Amino acid sequence: MKKNILKITLSILLISTSLSAQNFQGKAIYESKTTLDIDFSKSGIPADRVKMIQERMKNNLERTYELTFDKTTSIYKEEEKLDQTTSGGGGMRFMMMRGGVSGRHYKNVQTKRSAKENEFSGKKFLIKDNLASYDWKMEEETKMIGEQMCFKATTVVDMPVRREMRFGRRNMNDEEKKENDISNKPTTEPVIVTAWYTLDIPINQGPGDYWGLPGLILEVSARDTKIMCTKIVMNSKEKAELKEPTKGKIVTQQEYDDIVIKKTEEMRERFRNERQKSGNEGRMIRIHN
Repeated sequence: MKKNILKITLSILLISTSLSAQNFQGKAIYESKTTLDIDFSKSGIPADRVKMIQERMKNNLERTYELTFDKTTSIYKEEEKLDQTTSGGGGMRFMMMRGGVSGRHYKNVQTKRSAKENEFSGKKFLIKDNLASYDWKMEEETKMIGEQMCFKATTVVDMPVRREMRFGRRNMNDEEKKENDISNKPTTEPVIVTAWYTLDIPINQGPGDYWGLPGLILEVSARDTKIMCTKIVMNSKEKAELKEPTKGKIVTQQEYDDIVIKKTEEMRERFRNERQKSGNEGRMIRIHN
């Protein structure tokens, strides 16, 4: 036990020394996976179509991100890959309402400010706001993630309500329309977030919006989504510029959320009207994530 404690202490001292270096920089690769359990048994969808839908869902629900950081700032961005989820045919429409940031996500833990590049409904936005505040509770549990000893922390975050996943025919009766109406329903709900951080890299950064722990966050779980670090590179010869993004219409997080809610409702109404006019009995799967 004493040898392990000494090893961890020496590791922290060595990392702390590198942190004090002027050109200190690191990079962490994260994989994000969301698990959705959808029963297709009563959908009437052919087996080959079900397989196609599941493959497209996997493409949307598994993402890879890169976090580049120094002592005070970080850039979090998704690795680019071909998105094939918008194509379809045979009367089938697959629509994923996915949250998150489409461009770079800049965090500065010294100034407590963030800037996110996002594109929505054909427009580019720059979401500038204060860093999200988390009331972390330090837990006693530990575990190894790769070669790093990690410690557990939890918090409660208000997140957008995840609406029920549904499939079926495009035409809805009055009861279904009433159930589908979200105008009088809560828009957020409290969600327990579990994070695992390592003191081996004593900076308070993490994936996405998460930060504020005494070490780099290597894993985050919230609802049915898990973000896990798969690779860490410290002090590479190639240095990245961690500059705050400047392009896009500047809005606060609340202003952007209001825009998304309004546009999403407009899209839902437009799709609903199209279905009613066409009388098409094709099927649609709609997932709010």
